[in-house]
Amino acid sequence: SPEGLAAVNKVADVYATWIPREKILTTNLWSSELSKLVANAMLAQRVSSVNSISALCEATGADVSEISRSCGTDPRIGPKFLQASVGFGGSCFQKDILNLVYLCESYGLTECAEYWNWVVKMNDYQKTRFAQNIVKSMFNTVTGKKIALFGMAFKKDTGDVRETAAAFVARDLVDEQAYVHVYDPQVSRAAMLEEFKYTLGITEQSKPGILDKFLITESDPYVAASGAHAIAVVTEWDEFKTLDFQKLFDSMSKPAFIFDGRNIIDADKCRKIGFQVYNIGKPVTMT
Repeated sequence: SPEGLAAVNKVADVYATWIPREKILTTNLWSSELSKLVANAMLAQRVSSVNSISALCEATGADVSEISRSCGTDPRIGPKFLQASVGFGGSCFQKDILNLVYLCESYGLTECAEYWNWVVKMNDYQKTRFAQNIVKSMFNTVTGKKIALFGMAFKKDTGDVRETAAAFVARDLVDEQAYVHVYDPQVSRAAMLEEFKYTLGITEQSKPGILDKFLITESDPYVAASGAHAIAVVTEWDEFKTLDFQKLFDSMSKPAFIFDGRNIIDADKCRKIGFQVYNIGKPVTMT
């Protein structure tokens, strides 16, 4: 409508104070709404795509980092969002994908809805697969074992825990009755427990005594790892790359495992120290 176009121009004029006018895009209402949803959905799709390939790499002996690098050199693909991991989190990706799924279902586009819903399902699969690999690699049981969980934020340099993959991994390990000791430089215990309540539906009331007994927060990574049977890296904090892994190894129970859900640890160095190391999407060399 003429009124609508006038409103669009007024808003564009406001943004033109800071942004060159040629970089301001104007669209119709639905295009504007869907552009935001689709942008996040397509970024998440790339993450889930490479994570699906990470499982194939582990089965075949391929290296997902080499595949990402090879595919990323293709200018039609590019290198962004091709790093395999334990899974994406944050407040936007899953919410926007599910919004897109709802819209597709509302308009009877069942196949389209299923397609985008599988991006979320693949992300859930990756989180579950990581936790299951921990159990399987540690002689098919983690009951009564201490596991140091390095990271709780959904990505580095933030205290944001919304939809963080770390919470799902921690839940699965606690369900196996492992003692999970969490270290994150920015996430408080209160924030972690709030995410357990909001996203996972787990509280002290729903599982009396479980969280206090099996989910422990630490303020020092070396304390978290002391006596642990394994370290699981679930957030890509830079400080985890520079930890004294010899010191960590010496303080841990043996055999000592590292499960790197972000592929940021020097695996060869850690293996030489004596760790058994598991990386996402890498040839499985647990010796």
